[in-house]
Amino acid sequence: MEERLQKLLSAAGVCSRRTAEGYIEAGRVTVNGETARLGAKADPDRDDIRLDGKSLPGRAEWVYLLLNKPRGYVTTLSDEKGRKTVAELVRDCGARVYPVGRLDLDSEGLLLMTNDGELARRLTHPSSEVEKTYHVWVRGPVESAAERLSQVRDLEGEPIRPARVKMLEQGKGTARLAVTIHQGKNRQVRRMCAACGLEVTRLCRVREHTLELGALPPGKWRHLTAEEVRDLKAGKG
Repeated sequence: MEERLQKLLSAAGVCSRRTAEGYIEAGRVTVNGETARLGAKADPDRDDIRLDGKSLPGRAEWVYLLLNKPRGYVTTLSDEKGRKTVAELVRDCGARVYPVGRLDLDSEGLLLMTNDGELARRLTHPSSEVEKTYHVWVRGPVESAAERLSQVRDLEGEPIRPARVKMLEQGKGTARLAVTIHQGKNRQVRRMCAACGLEVTRLCRVREHTLELGALPPGKWRHLTAEEVRDLKAGKG
């Protein structure tokens, strides 16, 4: 069955669709010896598809991992600054998997990793508005912090959708909040807190879409269950 080349490269676990488009535009992909053009289709059962002269591997087995990302790791497969990456934490999983979305260096918690490029694209597309819940430890003027955070509608001129916020613990000048968002703007939760005069001392993602972090220790990963994969693909949650 013919499919677009970028989809075939992604399905083979070679790279993401976006990266594949760049490879095609750069003339690095051939079909039956001819340089491919962006938008071209091929049948992997019939055509000889190559990247940089090497045959495209067979369709990769899909792998879905839930990682509890610790602080101090960047959400990339490699880092030019020599920082620790999440790829190091899942190197023993038996497949080349990619992070779905991001958690910044100082944030921790639930991170989905997979070689299923189509699912990753769908979950990260803005139109999906996937819900994410964070536990956020803050200090500063914490009185009515949940109410004030839920009323933030603008971040430095950038409009945002309202968040659901719940106070979990409150002390003298400190608090722990549950913040649920479904946009995922860059450092959105931290910027919301800053807009309310709150300093974030710890931020942990505990839920994304239908997935729960649970008691998984920091730095450890597990395979998703068949039911979890079905629910993700079905858009349940």
